[in-house]
Amino acid sequence: MLREGPVLVGDGLVVETDAGAVRGVRRRGLRMWRGIPYAGTTGGGQRFLAPAAVTPWDGVRDAVEFGPVAPQNRKGQFIGAHPRLPRSEDCLRLNVIAPDEPVGGRPVMVFLHGGAYSVGSSDEYPRQGEGLVRRHGIVYVSLNYRLGALGWLDFRAYASARHPFDCNLGLRDQVAALEWVRRNIAAFGGDPGRVTLFGESSGANSVTTLMAVPAAEGLFARAIAQSSPANAVYTPEVAARWAAEYVRTLSRLVDDDDLESDSSEDAAAMLHTADPVLLAEATTQLSLRTPDENPGTISLAAVIDGEFLPQRPLDAFADGTAHRVPLIIGTNDREGSLFVGRISILPTTKPRIRAIFANTRKKSRKAIKRQYPGLPERRPAADFAGDFTFWFPSVKVGERHSRHAPVYFYRFDAAPRMPRLIGLDATHGLDLFALFEKFDTLTGAGLTLLGGRRLYREVGRRMQQHWTSFAASGAPDPSWPVYDEADRRTLVFDRADRVELDPRSAKRIAWQEFVPHV
Repeated sequence: MLREGPVLVGDGLVVETDAGAVRGVRRRGLRMWRGIPYAGTTGGGQRFLAPAAVTPWDGVRDAVEFGPVAPQNRKGQFIGAHPRLPRSEDCLRLNVIAPDEPVGGRPVMVFLHGGAYSVGSSDEYPRQGEGLVRRHGIVYVSLNYRLGALGWLDFRAYASARHPFDCNLGLRDQVAALEWVRRNIAAFGGDPGRVTLFGESSGANSVTTLMAVPAAEGLFARAIAQSSPANAVYTPEVAARWAAEYVRTLSRLVDDDDLESDSSEDAAAMLHTADPVLLAEATTQLSLRTPDENPGTISLAAVIDGEFLPQRPLDAFADGTAHRVPLIIGTNDREGSLFVGRISILPTTKPRIRAIFANTRKKSRKAIKRQYPGLPERRPAADFAGDFTFWFPSVKVGERHSRHAPVYFYRFDAAPRMPRLIGLDATHGLDLFALFEKFDTLTGAGLTLLGGRRLYREVGRRMQQHWTSFAASGAPDPSWPVYDEADRRTLVFDRADRVELDPRSAKRIAWQEFVPHV
């Protein structure tokens, strides 16, 4: 909604951006702006194209409500955004939270949400980031970006003059948001030279991938990757197979009996005109089949296109071509315990594990198996899958990047009594409940039903202190030593934090000769 009339800047809630003025709201001692467009619409003729510039507006635009979430559904491994939230391809919006005192030069923290690149939004926990801003005086930015096939599949094989396709659209959206931050964040009190990019799960994978994207150079000064599946980036050949499978899946949903499998023009027309609801349904179907058809992979991911993303990020970290910014990276103690059964997107079943081992030498296979006694029983299978997907790739990122820039490695072990009793322990995503103090959510209340809220609040406050000190200076508090390949000093978040030298060294050595590739 636009309001015509003079721009009233006296209360600090109206801010001029490069596309027009926005009016925020003051709540609980904070100033908030929500739903600010950082790029143009990605619907209509812009579907499957790189983000375009925002169309400027006149007057003052209300920035009080979150913007629409990217098209998605609530099936599969992850639930997705609440049905009450409006969905739209016009979803490239961001949100800013700043302290009430309009002081400039504050550190900026830009958060990328997770959700396997298929679900999620910046509105999944509306109060997220408020504690960081209120307690530590940073400026917090969150954003929506394209999900599913609209953002993370490569349809260039179907491109024509009539139906163009770009690739890595979700990554391009994130770069566009960071460019907006560089141009505009000073008006909100932030320092564009002290931007920290952080995310969790697929959001963390975006972080480690953007560190290898040339277009992102200079857009962030530090990075934090929480539970990054850092090796989930694939070649054009693999991405093309998934795109073809997706087209076949979508054609069945739209009941297009006339679509010929070799008709690129017909497939392109279908992709450009299909209802976003069907696009999201086809995304879910592909995502649930991929772990069995291509074990160890995630079909929604960035593609190594040779230009926007020139090489595999793990290779960029090794040769020093990744952006040489300070990095915090780590994982939770038992990442895989959340992912169980055939609906899991991780390699947790016997056939999937067998397929993973088919890529290893016999000696390495035996060494890895010794680290997971009872494999493929449920608990060791979950730990194997979590280490394969999150922990070991994060170790490789940490050790390789430490040759070129400061790295701080962590492991999150803290878990309330309830998740320990049901066998989840410190599982995937649990760190976010501590960091963002999400105790008033239904899940947060359930996690602490049998106690542990005080523990989690204390752990979260210590995480906040490290994260915001890092955002301000490029280093966490002095109690957290730098990581290197000689000592591998790792901060373990628990009831009492501790520093360990090369934790899980036996597992690391067993995995050392096997870096999963597709």
